[in-house]
Amino acid sequence: MNHLPQPRHLRIHQFAGLQPGPKLLVTAAVHGNEVCGVAAIQAVMAQLDAGTLALLRGTLTFVPIVNPLAHRLQRREGERNLNRNLRPPVVPQDFEDRIARQLCPLLAAHEVLLDLHSFQGHGQAFAMLGPRDNQGELEPFAHADKESALAACLGVNRVVEGWLSTYELGLQRRAAKGADGSRAGALVQDPHYGVGTTEYMRSQGGWGLTLECGQHQDPKAPEVARLAILRSLVQLGMVAPEAVELHQPATPAEVLQLYEVIDREHADDQFEREWASFDAVELGQRIGTRFDGRPVLAPSSGRIVFPNNKALPGQEWFYLARASDRSLG
Repeated sequence: MNHLPQPRHLRIHQFAGLQPGPKLLVTAAVHGNEVCGVAAIQAVMAQLDAGTLALLRGTLTFVPIVNPLAHRLQRREGERNLNRNLRPPVVPQDFEDRIARQLCPLLAAHEVLLDLHSFQGHGQAFAMLGPRDNQGELEPFAHADKESALAACLGVNRVVEGWLSTYELGLQRRAAKGADGSRAGALVQDPHYGVGTTEYMRSQGGWGLTLECGQHQDPKAPEVARLAILRSLVQLGMVAPEAVELHQPATPAEVLQLYEVIDREHADDQFEREWASFDAVELGQRIGTRFDGRPVLAPSSGRIVFPNNKALPGQEWFYLARASDRSLG
């Protein structure tokens, strides 16, 4: 167990162009063991410092290690998941609350966010897209076209939408079962719990994307992240187009919509096999088995997303997605 004192600061780097322009925030290591973005940010900062990359306009801010406690411990979380229930705390109760007290105003001070992540299972990089323009209560939004255009240029072949609305389904089911009395139990039933970096950014009038750059240890992931930063800067007009080869996919990216989340009920719930994100499932196919023998079947054909065989009871076990009718333009 870590015996050093907890980190007491966030390291923030900012480059201010001499001409007005967009305010872009790039973050990494929101989950401490997702380090590809850390390397990518360091590489881009080195390019800027060396003069091989010029910021023409706007403000570019980097936070290479958003959760320094989790990063020091080389695990996903410090004391809790920073990318859930993100909001300025009235009275901080844990390390992540203290980070949020600094991170939330920083997000609100910018217009665009690129949040760099990686994932546990095997698979290719993909982007998480926000909602379509709407005036609803869950996640009102008015910048869907900007997010779609950014997603289209990042160099990934798959884009996923529908996070917060699907997570809300899980919240409703957990609330119906009642809390266990712990703070963790209360948090996973909090209507705000699905809000992470991009969701908070949108709530403050901005917009942005989460980019899952690949598996945690994939040696290609840092380069995916670095190119995504450069392509974002070009897309926003902050650096010259010749600074990076823009991605021109041979075919449009596949767009999927999350529609269901299934929680693990018991520690002995088991998957039918070792699933990877975006593995295909057919209607009625057995995905897993509950501890008491009940089958867990696919309600429709589509893809399994974020399967987590380490999920604790009462937490998300896996998501399901199907083809979306959304176009990235």
